[in-house]
Amino acid sequence: MQAKAALLAPNGDVIQESEPVTVHIDDHHTGGEEGERIYKGFFYNDEVADRELSDWAGEWQSVYPYLKSGALDEVFEAKAAKSDTMDAAEYKAYYDTGYQTDVAEIQIEGDQVTFTKENGDSQSAQYTYDGYEILNYERGNRGVRFVFKRTDDNTDMPSFIQFSDHNIHPNKVAHFHLYWGDDRAALLDEVDHWPTYYPVDWTEAQIADDMLAH
Repeated sequence: MQAKAALLAPNGDVIQESEPVTVHIDDHHTGGEEGERIYKGFFYNDEVADRELSDWAGEWQSVYPYLKSGALDEVFEAKAAKSDTMDAAEYKAYYDTGYQTDVAEIQIEGDQVTFTKENGDSQSAQYTYDGYEILNYERGNRGVRFVFKRTDDNTDMPSFIQFSDHNIHPNKVAHFHLYWGDDRAALLDEVDHWPTYYPVDWTEAQIADDMLAH
């Protein structure tokens, strides 16, 4: 959304106003205490609902290049300042493993998903919803993977993609983690490697600010 500041006269007339600026709203903590609880991974099974691929429609960019360039160093420093167990370098190494991918951009339109590699090569395939899986983590919280299965014969694309974005029911998102491969069950065991994507028009500063807010 866009916002601008305005100086008003007592009668409500605009005396002066600023240029509009684009504001990205943090959508992770909406819904009050319930939304906060769900975001942290504490929810009831009957709160989970099926989702459509349209929840992730759009063009998305990997955050991995920003980690490699150092643009996210302030995020790791902020996390380290709140931690008694990890310093900034350890956080960066942890996220380096998590974010690592050669899929630079993802486009989702209708039932079609397109992966574009760092070298510019692109492949597309069609996907259909294949249910969700609730995962229990060692920390005691839980997560949900929303699974989609490839329906065409392009074997250059993964048989399955699984979305995780801290939501448990239909909702448009500002970023997501994506898991992909040909073994549906094996993907559910993957908890160390989670390529992460933000809207393609977000700048590195906007991505860093969003991460710092969480």
